[in-house]
Amino acid sequence: MSDSQDYTLVPYQQLSRDALMGVIEEFINREGTDYGFIEATFSDKCDQVLSQLKQGHVVIAFDHGSQSVGVMHKDQLL
Repeated sequence: MSDSQDYTLVPYQQLSRDALMGVIEEFINREGTDYGFIEATFSDKCDQVLSQLKQGHVVIAFDHGSQSVGVMHKDQLL
């Protein structure tokens, strides 16, 4: 999902709570995250990704090539 011609941004507010949590959970399970020396619970990780979405640090994008939805770091948009 790195080429801007190949994906569409999906505002997280337009997803149902269940759909949003499914996208967030898939992102955490697939990508993992770096929490330093402190291990976070899965729920804490979900809350952190949701916070990053609200702050605009990460976005949800629909990838036209793979026909899938995922979380992208904002710097991947460049």
